[in-house]
Amino acid sequence: MNLQFVQALLAHAVEKAQKEFGRPVCVSVCDGHGFLAGFLRMDAAPVRSIQISHQKAYTCTRMGVSTDAFLKRLRHEDIPIGYFCDSLLTALPGGAVLTDAHGQAVGGVGISGLAPAEDQALADALARFGAQHELSRDAS
Repeated sequence: MNLQFVQALLAHAVEKAQKEFGRPVCVSVCDGHGFLAGFLRMDAAPVRSIQISHQKAYTCTRMGVSTDAFLKRLRHEDIPIGYFCDSLLTALPGGAVLTDAHGQAVGGVGISGLAPAEDQALADALARFGAQHELSRDAS
């Protein structure tokens, strides 16, 4: 994952958030190790969404699934999130795994500021964009 890819992903996030939801969001992008690679807070996005978006992206890199899928797993297996001994994990919908054109995980994206289902829909759309974007092939 390179800076050019992260910037393209963030720009696409702003465009989609404005066009499809008309409300501001925070967007975090983490690399494959869970470290923050990019972030933006649209004007008037909730301050609380800064950390929440980061934790959603981080969770996807650590768990290898969307935060929505992680929530379903926790519920299905009746596992408390504390079981994983990682205070940065969250099961709030709005996080998606970023993959390259070959389906290999390269990071995670987290959205916060909308309703949970809308956060997840936007994160999923960004994951699809990332998988199709030529720059995602430059993962490192």
